[in-house]
Amino acid sequence: MAGPQPTPADTAREAVVEAALGKLDLDAKARLLAGQDMWTLPALPQIGLDSLVMSDGPIGVRGVRWSADDPSVALPSPTALAATWDPELARRAGVLLAQEARRKGVHVLLAPTVNLHRSPLGGRHFECYSEDPYLTGALGTGYVTGVQSGGVGTTVKHFVANDAETDRLTVDNLISARALRELYLAPFETIVENAHPWGIMTAYNSVNGTTMTEHHYLVNEVLRGEWGFDGFNVSDWTAARDTVGAIDGGLDVAMPGPRTVYGDALAQAVRDGKVAEATVDAAVRRVLRLAARVGILEGAEPVVTELPETVDGTELAREIARRSFVLVRNERGALPLKAGTVALIGAAARDARILGGGSATVFPARIVSPLDGLTAALPEGTLTYAVGADPATELAVADQGFGLRAVCRDVAGQVIGTRSAPNGLIQWMGSDLPEGVTHDTLHTVELTGTFTPRVTGPHTIGIKGMGAFTLTVDGATYFDDVQRPDKDDPFEAFFGAPVPRAQAELTAGEPVDVSLTYVVQLPEDIPMKVVTFALAHAEPQRDPDELIAEAVEVARAADTAVVMVATTDRVESEGFDRTDLRLPGRQDDLVRVVAAANPNTVVVVNSGSPVELPWREDVAAVLLSWFPGQEGGAALADVLTGAHEPGGRLPTTWGSLADAPVTQVVPTDGELPYGEDLFIGYRAWEKVGRTPSYPFGHGLGYTEWTYESLDADGTTARIRLRNTGERPGREVVQVYVSQAEPDPGRPARRLAGFVSAAAGPGESVEVTVALPRRAFEIWDEEANAWAFVKGSYEITAGRSIADRRLTAPINV
Repeated sequence: MAGPQPTPADTAREAVVEAALGKLDLDAKARLLAGQDMWTLPALPQIGLDSLVMSDGPIGVRGVRWSADDPSVALPSPTALAATWDPELARRAGVLLAQEARRKGVHVLLAPTVNLHRSPLGGRHFECYSEDPYLTGALGTGYVTGVQSGGVGTTVKHFVANDAETDRLTVDNLISARALRELYLAPFETIVENAHPWGIMTAYNSVNGTTMTEHHYLVNEVLRGEWGFDGFNVSDWTAARDTVGAIDGGLDVAMPGPRTVYGDALAQAVRDGKVAEATVDAAVRRVLRLAARVGILEGAEPVVTELPETVDGTELAREIARRSFVLVRNERGALPLKAGTVALIGAAARDARILGGGSATVFPARIVSPLDGLTAALPEGTLTYAVGADPATELAVADQGFGLRAVCRDVAGQVIGTRSAPNGLIQWMGSDLPEGVTHDTLHTVELTGTFTPRVTGPHTIGIKGMGAFTLTVDGATYFDDVQRPDKDDPFEAFFGAPVPRAQAELTAGEPVDVSLTYVVQLPEDIPMKVVTFALAHAEPQRDPDELIAEAVEVARAADTAVVMVATTDRVESEGFDRTDLRLPGRQDDLVRVVAAANPNTVVVVNSGSPVELPWREDVAAVLLSWFPGQEGGAALADVLTGAHEPGGRLPTTWGSLADAPVTQVVPTDGELPYGEDLFIGYRAWEKVGRTPSYPFGHGLGYTEWTYESLDADGTTARIRLRNTGERPGREVVQVYVSQAEPDPGRPARRLAGFVSAAAGPGESVEVTVALPRRAFEIWDEEANAWAFVKGSYEITAGRSIADRRLTAPINV
């Protein structure tokens, strides 16, 4: 597979790149590849190169500041976007994110994440699209195309097999060549071929004995050689370990800077004869090509000279959310809501969880909770609310009721700078410090201000972070000591749990002074300078049985009960894997007793990944809302009231942990064999013959569809279907390919294509799905090549992997 044919504009850019490269000496080239701080590469004025700025995604563009006082649009989670099964919607999301990136001065978005849902226990499951490589590749292609159409680069990540979080910095994933090609490399290959991304991020982990930042075969021979990728390759942050291994392995940029294995160390390796300068030149050329593409290399015309039309971020966030909601159960037409009273129950209905934890976190300017959304949508006086059960088992970053600012002082105690701190979280990286403050002069940071409780009782205040802290509440000092990590993990300060340090009796509506002072200590040997800590808080804890009893009474008095259940940051986040699939706290108990009190109980599941739903047959409806982004509450109201249809289909199988075929995410002696080989997701469920709670592709709407005809050949499938319901609707038509005579060494069937169809009541529509050649190919390990498997196949069309409506035989 070769890359795209160069245009005259491409040729002109390459000429500028070559001229610029020829003006650089070895030290400048090596310095460019090292980065200059947490998020940027250095400017090189001698060739007219501006500093290139990168930022985390994938649901928003955080920019170089990781703070709530620099807000960003927060779209729904990647699992939600994948649940739309709509690459065009993913493209539109990308256009918005490019718009956000330009607003924040960002040139490259560190997204999308296209690792697979190998196991439901993967802690970063919510940040990846799907268990299926075809669906992942299609969504990723749309996303990358959209971002880059706005003149902003992407880095498709994490190349490759970063499918779990346990020991992710060191784990060696042992994967057959066939599984690598047919599963884990496949989304990257699709995106490279169809979207031509400007960047790839290599992962922390090793694959078959070689760390990915040094994997010459997968980077230089496969990614660049076979696939024709011409973009730059950046390490995951701190992943680069060896100067010679990395540069020879195809790694262009080692982040974050300036203390990496590149820079002075790379220049010296060239001088010592350990690295060819031509190898360095190739890496610099790719970085300069990226700079030219995004418009920061003097003399080079950027790829995009006319920007897309401005996107309304609020409206798009709301549209994606409602299109992503998956209605997996709807007995007796429980949804949409009928006229009458509604009891809304659950802590997540009031304090919405809109995104997953870790580097995907952004801070939106507004959040519409389910309580907000339904209050606005329902007639006045018809909605009641009860907490019911709070899934949070630990403190949360100070937010509701806190008014804080950060005060920076030098060693003499003099104030040298201040900054707002809207949610009590400080995450200053590299040069992102308040005006007038430097790392050399900064000695302490004090979070200071007031807290106005919304309830009376014993409030718990705590600290997230490592180091020396002093905590005072209402004039009393509760902690003046050093807080130490529980484990040796460089990311513990980011992903570790807050520690309770104070309990103060406070009165609702009466403000008190709060202060948390941190003594800044940055070890000399760390590769990046980061100041990170937080003030944390939990409201008074009421008796769980009393809360549940209140919820039951509220539910019993209403025509419909809507129960929100959710995971928490300690269940789904970057930095660790899950150990079970249960909902935290007493939420399962809550659903059971509410359903017993009100047979018209609707449960909304607010999680980014599969959770067990042991009560699912006892409730009237189950709606999966994922992590729905900043407009999730408004979108939920749209769907519950019937203003819009839930548009989502499952991008991954939901089932119990006991039945899940692939659950091993913990390495043994540093190694994690992918012993299941080709059988993950629905492929594995079919192989072991187990029935999941809800199969891949499943999802209900508010109308009914009849599949009338299927005609197929080796390249296309044409399906006619009819809306036999009473309202307009949208259907995701899924096409699967299977061999007529199953081969036990191959999955029983695989997703070959899909398309959306829309029709009014009684209307029929015909759709065409292209069948890619790859649907009939396997990776031949002996030949080290793709092999087309001739023979008889069955093409099936339907609503899910388990609900296949029509079948057509073909020969290829």
